[in-house]
Amino acid sequence: MDERNILTRLACVLSAVVFMAISTSEICVISAAEKKKDPNESKILPPDHNHPAFSQRIEERAKMVIWQIQARDVNDPNVLKAMRIVPRHAFIPTDQQRYAYGDHPVPIGYDQTISQPYIVAFMTEALKLDPNDKVLEIGTGSGYQAAVCAEIAQEVYTIEIIEGLAKSAKKLLKELGYRNAFVRAGDGYFGWPEKAPFDAIIGTAAAGRVPPPLLAQLKPGGRMILPVEGRLGFQYLVLITKDEKGNLHKENVMPVRFVPMTGRVAKPEETERK
Repeated sequence: MDERNILTRLACVLSAVVFMAISTSEICVISAAEKKKDPNESKILPPDHNHPAFSQRIEERAKMVIWQIQARDVNDPNVLKAMRIVPRHAFIPTDQQRYAYGDHPVPIGYDQTISQPYIVAFMTEALKLDPNDKVLEIGTGSGYQAAVCAEIAQEVYTIEIIEGLAKSAKKLLKELGYRNAFVRAGDGYFGWPEKAPFDAIIGTAAAGRVPPPLLAQLKPGGRMILPVEGRLGFQYLVLITKDEKGNLHKENVMPVRFVPMTGRVAKPEETERK
């Protein structure tokens, strides 16, 4: 074999070795990236309803829907179905569970409450959710409203400023099989920008104004409902729609009484600009 052939074969072998080394390196990089991948980016699955709580107190939920919700003209079939399915008592402290299906809010600790069933249903219906929607909730509380939305929408992202509530809600939603509901501890004023835009946004604590980041994260064609407190202390549920051009339309739809929203929104606007 002459010198030229030897050099040619040697070059081919070296090229193959280099190619294999590069390929192996690329595989290692991809594997490392996959390990660090955000679990929220994996395939989002619907609720599985295998927890024993779903088979408990079914008749009470059915009566709640008929007497408290349908009787007040909430008629969206998806909302009614969700309210019948979600085991409200599971989201309430054990010593308060006997009041779970009553027509009133119930304390859940940390000076917070779980909203009256009718208000939960009314606000959910106002969002006009469908199975493809991505929802943002401000004020997770016990996780009940998030669960109701997760029964209808594809995915729900919910933020709670009280860390203890955020941790317990995250644990409970996971135990109940809400694989499409994701909880974050933090200030809801800023929303969840990396998951925006949202088809619907729902707020469960009253602020003196609508946080601008939430308006920015609402998708054109989207809807937002949240309680807003006026100068005289009266609160109203405000329904905000964003048209396809990005214009906002606001409507006061109902007087309410919610716990106050805390965090950045509680500061004067002048302070926020500095």
